[in-house]
This record gives sequence, structure tokens and C-alpha cells, in this order.
Amino acid sequence: MAHTLFLTSLSKIMALSKEPKYKLYYSIGEVAEMLGVNDTLLRFWEREFPQISPKKGGRGVRQYTKDDIETIKVIYNLVKVRGLRIEAAREALRKNKEGEVQSAEVIDRLRSIRSELVELKAALGDLE
Repeated sequence: MAHTLFLTSLSKIMALSKEPKYKLYYSIGEVAEMLGVNDTLLRFWEREFPQISPKKGGRGVRQYTKDDIETIKVIYNLVKVRGLRIEAAREALRKNKEGEVQSAEVIDRLRSIRSELVELKAALGDLE
């Protein structure tokens, strides 16, 4: 059982590490799903934050890059996690973009590690 859980976790990690290398653009639906928000919120943030500027295809279809997604994660952290108003989040992003990006990346990684540890703990509990 623990061996199967380990392989499942390993395959998830491999899938996450491969995807960004091979995919240049993500649709608004894919980005919304990644973050657990809706398309409307992403469009709103596009209007409010000039840092989000997805490329638009021939029919106006948004194409988000990895950098766009990282910026959106920072905005998500500022607005949804820290509870800042749009104006305050815009100012924080403008003043300290690099620091916020690093913080968002650390938070994402810690959440991922925590999830893996919870799965491993459950697997170990099943062995007892």
C-alpha cells in the first residue's frame, strides 16, 4: 500500500514538473482551474492589474504564459489570502514584485509538501 502511494505521489510530482516545460500557453479556463477561481475574476484582475497581460489569439482567446500565472498567483495571495483591497494589492505588487513572487512560490511549495506529508502519514497509519 505504501509503495503504491509513493508511486502515485511520484507520478504527480513528475507530471507537475513536466507540464510547464512543454506547454507555452494556458487558456483562461486552465488558469482558473489551477487557482480554484472563475474566469470572471481573472478578467477583472486583468483590468485592475496592468502586470497581467495575456497574449490574445486571433479570436481574442487569452493565452497565459507561466510568468502571467506566477503574477496571478501573487495577486491571489495578496487579495484572497492576505485580504488586501485591490488598491493596496496593486501598490504592494508595484513596490515589491520580486519579493511577493518569491513568497508565493514558497507558499505553493510548502502547501505541496504538506499535502504529500499528510498522504504519507495516512499511508503509514494504514500499515499499522
